[in-house]
Amino acid sequence: MAIHWLQALEVGKYLVSQRLQGRKQFPLVLMLEPLFRCNLACSGCGKIQHPPEILKQHLSPEECFAAVEECGAPVVSIPGGEPLMHPQIDRIVQGLVERKKFVYLCTNGLLLEKSLDKFQPSPYLSFSVHLDGLRELHDRCVDRNGVFDIAVKAIRAAKARGFRVTTNTTVFEGADPQEMQKFFDYLATLGIDGMMISPGYSYEWAPDREHFLKREQTRALFREILAPYKAGQKRWNFNHSPLFLDFLTGQKEYDCTPWGSPSYSVLGWQKPCYLLNEGHYKTFKELLDHTDWTQYGQRSGNPKCADCMVHCGYEPTAAMDSMEPVNIGRSLGALFGVGS
Repeated sequence: MAIHWLQALEVGKYLVSQRLQGRKQFPLVLMLEPLFRCNLACSGCGKIQHPPEILKQHLSPEECFAAVEECGAPVVSIPGGEPLMHPQIDRIVQGLVERKKFVYLCTNGLLLEKSLDKFQPSPYLSFSVHLDGLRELHDRCVDRNGVFDIAVKAIRAAKARGFRVTTNTTVFEGADPQEMQKFFDYLATLGIDGMMISPGYSYEWAPDREHFLKREQTRALFREILAPYKAGQKRWNFNHSPLFLDFLTGQKEYDCTPWGSPSYSVLGWQKPCYLLNEGHYKTFKELLDHTDWTQYGQRSGNPKCADCMVHCGYEPTAAMDSMEPVNIGRSLGALFGVGS
């Protein structure tokens, strides 16, 4: 079971309560970016492209807690940069766990093993380790040799100490489906608590914009990668709704839910998602009230959104769809390991 039963229960209750209150625009996952600094320079990430004066800044624990309270999302993803470089990341995580938020601390793994003493295992905390493939591919993606081995060693150490550990993988153009399948098989041997996958999307700040996938490429590639899983031949442990995987393979047609995963950083609330460089609002309410949401998502006709199938926009759509009566049985079956 990838998603912890407690998280599934609480998120389900949250979705039902939002629907009963008649709310159409509400967050599911807060992407909390306490800093943009990083100890890697991955070609598919644009965070360290910010000017030096921005890279030197970081959110205080109090600013993080205020954003979480203001937003109200039940799940908090902490990307970066590299959040383990934040001098008070342990206090931030502790405060979020105390608030019963489900925290995914995203890390490249370089600092994870030496940082484990700062944290306590909890069903509310998962380390999400960035791995884009087996050793050669991953080290090429992050542009540094040896990172894969360090990350895997850290995963083993974290699991040995009782922490929940998931992985986060971006699939780029040119990925070999058989190699990705071998990669998923290898992750299964590590005893991780779930895998997240998402197609790479060409956004403005990314240094390398040539190796991101177009929509039809994405569907064809993920159909091939996930074929053994869909056929029941593999029991890979995905940390996704099965409906989102259907979307990746073209079995479901969804539009983006851009307000489902708002992003907050030292710059404020991103307009309207972290992949678009359109400025920031000071408050979450301003983001909701002043954004013309009809201008975003694939169906809007916005060329910036045409090929995006990234999980931050479409997993919330799949989550809402999973609450429909026709899909509840399948969603529960996936949660408890029955079917694909």
